[in-house]
Amino acid sequence: MSKNPPISFEALAKQANSAKAGGYPYQLKGKDLDKNFVFATLQIDESLVTSTTGAGGHMARKLKIPAVPGGGVFVLGAEGGQLKWIATESCET
Repeated sequence: MSKNPPISFEALAKQANSAKAGGYPYQLKGKDLDKNFVFATLQIDESLVTSTTGAGGHMARKLKIPAVPGGGVFVLGAEGGQLKWIATESCET
């Protein structure tokens, strides 16, 4: 899967000729914004997400991951339907 959103607003602004022809400042299209937001929205089980306040006071979503243990070697796994850090042995080469 591509890491780049479907619409590059920078590229569109560079392609535009004049303000009347959509040149800089480029007029954003709601449909293009929606495409990028849908692309950036992670599809995940809602029980793993919590709502929080993000930049500018806007609503944000945060992945619920248990705090990382202080010492030892752990892997993030699921046990009994819950995410948890599971102790494991150190793998040294």
